Amino acid sequence: AAMFADGMAPGADVESLWRSARSAYCEAKSCQTGKISTAAAAVQSHTSRDVGVQTESKDAVQDLEQEAQVDYTDLLSFLQRVEDAVIKELNKNWKSRAFDGFEVSWTDQNETVVCLHTLSYPEARDQKLQVTSVSWNATGSVVACSYGRLDGGDWSTEKSYICTWNLDRRGLNPQCPDLVVDVPSSVMCLAFHPAQPSLIAGGLFSGELVVWDTSRTEDPVIWRTGMTDDTHTDPVYQVNWLPDAKHRNHSRLLSVSTDGKILVWREERGGRLALAEGFAMVAQQIPRSAQLKKFSWGEAAVGVTSLSFSHFDPRVFVVGVEGGYSLKCSTAAETLALHPMGSSVPLRAPAELAFAPHGGPVYSVSCSPFHRQVLRVNAGAAWGTQNLFLSCGTDGQVHLHSLLQTQPLISLQLSKKYLFCVRWSPVRPLVFAAASGEGNCHKHSCSVGDMHLLDFEKSSQKPALSIKQDAGGGPVYCLEFNTKQTQLLAAGDATGTVKVWQLSSDFTEQGPRELNLLEQLASETTD
Repeated sequence: AAMFADGMAPGADVESLWRSARSAYCEAKSCQTGKISTAAAAVQSHTSRDVGVQTESKDAVQDLEQEAQVDYTDLLSFLQRVEDAVIKELNKNWKSRAFDGFEVSWTDQNETVVCLHTLSYPEARDQKLQVTSVSWNATGSVVACSYGRLDGGDWSTEKSYICTWNLDRRGLNPQCPDLVVDVPSSVMCLAFHPAQPSLIAGGLFSGELVVWDTSRTEDPVIWRTGMTDDTHTDPVYQVNWLPDAKHRNHSRLLSVSTDGKILVWREERGGRLALAEGFAMVAQQIPRSAQLKKFSWGEAAVGVTSLSFSHFDPRVFVVGVEGGYSLKCSTAAETLALHPMGSSVPLRAPAELAFAPHGGPVYSVSCSPFHRQVLRVNAGAAWGTQNLFLSCGTDGQVHLHSLLQTQPLISLQLSKKYLFCVRWSPVRPLVFAAASGEGNCHKHSCSVGDMHLLDFEKSSQKPALSIKQDAGGGPVYCLEFNTKQTQLLAAGDATGTVKVWQLSSDFTEQGPRELNLLEQLASETTD
């Protein structure tokens, strides 16, 4: 008989419990089709035969053990012969500096900057609202934006929104936010809590400060300032979370406004935010500028638009003002400010140093998270810290400053348009991003805007990359790096759109001598 021949054997029906259970499961979860009738078919043979696939007979195992026997005498002789050569090479490699500064990257290389998500809320766009601010939550998975207006007109009572999207969520709908909070006044700025992922603070056009808990579906408002004598009298343009030194589990909120006040709020029972301490910019502390004749001296000079704390000294912060200056300030200031507005706590004048001005209002400042140089002030024990910061404004320039001198280390004409926002990279010491757009004074109506990425390692005079946020859209008003997922950057614009960009590896991987280059930039200070 032939070794292989066709044959047929009667089958044996075996009911498939897995199939029936799976069918029931799929039917319960069905969302598009009805139940599909299925029938199990017998496929097994009625006869079986054991076949060895892992173990061998005892004799075969013994044969393998004999083959694996090692001649340790010969091995020892070999190791003794090569020992000196191996030790010599190891010592050579140990002294080599070929891989100094090299860090292994375990992430995939991204060769280009690409747009991952284009997010918007249709109702806000129908109202022609603009994205005024963006923020990432503590986990880095949720991005939030505030809607309002940065152009002219009487729109203080117009309804606006806060929207959030979880980018890690399956089935993400970019036109359908996970959460929409209706707000009765334009939201000018917002900030997620640095540790509690569900808390968002926002500053309103009305001057109020509000905190929402996104985990509460009924009424997400948990704290607010209300309208009191302490409330800002102008729109709030920035809000920051601060640690509470007296209560470790609590936070404080800092708000800045073009009314010239910088206020710190504490949580109280009943959902109220009460004024804890405050500062007011005093015109006498700010030099007059021949470049800013078009601004009446007074309100424009002290209107605060932006603020950034030093990453190395919690008492030091930098503010940008409508008068064109960046100012070094201190929370330890004791001089009282002669401010005309009433306040439940005395307001102090925090300004210590004014830096060379821009040719128009400063809209954004950002302190470096990397550079700190400790300097001996005198022969005694006094020490000082040096920090770098960036500023930008309506003159289209970015200034790189040291806190130790008034003149900028670098002044870069980045754009002929307004620059609305600048942010230092959280992972690359020489990289920052800036947002631009054309417009009239005071952030009024604008046209097409760009997002610029700069790398001082490549050039200190031009962007490494400029991207149009939307070919037919308005300016880019705000942007934020993701400190957890550092390849992500969110940017919001005047069309009501938030784009989430994935940065290329060039902008996310630190070079071996990058900190040294930053030190060289910072060392160019004058006495």
